[in-house]
Amino acid sequence: MAARHLRSGLPLLRAHLSQEGSRGFASQVAKPTGKDIKVPEALYGGTGNYASALFLTAAKANLLDKVETEIRDVVEASKKSPLFSQFIKDLSVPKETRVKAITEIFAEAGFSDVTKNFLAVLADNGRLKHIDRIAERFVDLTMAHKGEVKVLVRTVIPLPEKEEKELKETLQDILGKNKTILIEQKIDYSIMGGLVIQFGQKVFDMSIKTRAKQMEMFLRQPLDI
Repeated sequence: MAARHLRSGLPLLRAHLSQEGSRGFASQVAKPTGKDIKVPEALYGGTGNYASALFLTAAKANLLDKVETEIRDVVEASKKSPLFSQFIKDLSVPKETRVKAITEIFAEAGFSDVTKNFLAVLADNGRLKHIDRIAERFVDLTMAHKGEVKVLVRTVIPLPEKEEKELKETLQDILGKNKTILIEQKIDYSIMGGLVIQFGQKVFDMSIKTRAKQMEMFLRQPLDI
């Protein structure tokens, strides 16, 4: 079912993306060094500002991969340890205590100075509770910097390898050969069948659920006789 919907929908996907344009994805991958390093895409809000600052600091120190791994480890620790999770969210803990604990914990873990200092700043400003979202946005920046595009495909059954390859090739043609397409499949029974393709802010919905809603709306329209 998913494979059939994909094959019939690939021409529509190509036309849809071509019509909208692939701004933000088709640009050349730039890997400047030193003072020329810039944030690959603009992020807004508090978490966006923190993520952007971390990206610039890590990039200038040539530690993007290491910092990304360390930030992911912090998020994973907050999910696995209720005690640590409570600690980073509890603003009643004195600021000095938070900063000291964070500095010691991650120094012992062998984290880079970039990550340690960044976490200390978050602790000092009472923003450690937002580490999940900051990490998510930081990873978005590192992926954009490396020319990686994450594509989420939701289906009710796993997409066969052949169809996944075909989808990847189609996206590669549209977004440019300089991009690395990373497809993540997710089983979602709520869509009832078909598939939904999402990357960045773009969503291409070929699900049976959406088709059924569209048909219902069409049938409810008064006849123009």
